[in-house]
Amino acid sequence: MKTLYFDCFSGASGNMILGGLLELGIDGDALRAELAKLNLNGIELVIEKVDRSGINSTHVEVKYPHEHVHRHLKDIVKIIDGSTLSAAVKQRAIAIFTRLAEAEAKVHGISIERVHFHEVGALDAIVDIVGACIGFEMLGIERFAASALNLGSGMVEMAHGKFPVPPPAVAELIKGIPAFATEGSGELLTPTGAAIISTICDSYDVMPKISLEGIGYGAGTRDTKGTPNVLRLMVGETSEEFADSKKDGEKLVVLETNVDDASPQTLGFAMERAFALNALDCWFTPIQMKKNRPATLLTVLCEPTDVRQIEEMLFRETTTLGIRRRDVERVSLERSSETIATEFGDVRVKVSRLDGNVLTRKAEFDDLKKIAESTDQPLRDITAKIEKLLDEKDAILVKVAGKQ
Repeated sequence: MKTLYFDCFSGASGNMILGGLLELGIDGDALRAELAKLNLNGIELVIEKVDRSGINSTHVEVKYPHEHVHRHLKDIVKIIDGSTLSAAVKQRAIAIFTRLAEAEAKVHGISIERVHFHEVGALDAIVDIVGACIGFEMLGIERFAASALNLGSGMVEMAHGKFPVPPPAVAELIKGIPAFATEGSGELLTPTGAAIISTICDSYDVMPKISLEGIGYGAGTRDTKGTPNVLRLMVGETSEEFADSKKDGEKLVVLETNVDDASPQTLGFAMERAFALNALDCWFTPIQMKKNRPATLLTVLCEPTDVRQIEEMLFRETTTLGIRRRDVERVSLERSSETIATEFGDVRVKVSRLDGNVLTRKAEFDDLKKIAESTDQPLRDITAKIEKLLDEKDAILVKVAGKQ
């Protein structure tokens, strides 16, 4: 399983994450081309190599026209949803911004709809967050982990005045996450950095056992003395120990509620929002309730860290008055992704394994769909051709293994 590890010994910010991803092999022009799909005028991505206390690193600056706009969450969601970015990038970026909005709402004691994004709502934060999600997809990252987070110390100037480090929204975002402070270092963990890492990471500890494939250093804007102001990103395949832990069972939560007075459109939207908030699965079951009313059982499977935000969404978006929680364990196969060359171009393939042995290979539906649309051929014909190619590949592998 391809894993990205955030080594936050000097905190993290959105542009530091972008810089690290570029050092891991993301092409700058390809990133710019994807960001252009947001249709934000006047955005310029400046990428340069810099020295931070002796470490060669990459610094990213987002240049944008000055504006007097305080965006709400719905405005940012509209920008992202209105783009032609992939569904996975859109969902992850919206989930990160939603988590930011929830933190701001909690701090200010207002509803999530009333939150004005100040620092984190600027165009550079939109580019940082969406750009990071694009980078994760380009690298094929399947799992995220991080070290304890260095917060820094002192005071920071914000839209509402001076606040202690970590500022209130960051403190809200890192609840339940290991963190520490370093004297006299200023603000090291920004709201954007905290939102990205706290939304996508499922563990915070020393680096897991992985076979390292790449290391990238994303530079912060300040050049501090004594400690390199960089974020280190480390990518590689997770160890067999992590795969074994998946087989032994991972702790998840099932959320469910009975709804008898919601329209199909409302339920469909709730499902979309659940996936945007990192739900692992979501499904509907027809049921019969009291007074012989036909109704729907709405069920969501999620990580324990995502329970609160998904529950809040269900209360806002459906007519439910109560949600049931149930702790469950899930065992799963080892999963990875590979790319195969075909006559239509590269196609991503999902691979499942049991005890290291391949059980299935399945082409990504989105890739098959794009091929069918670009070639004007029936989807079933494209699917059959790719499946035949996968069968031939498996046959070759079996033949080679037999000779050995």
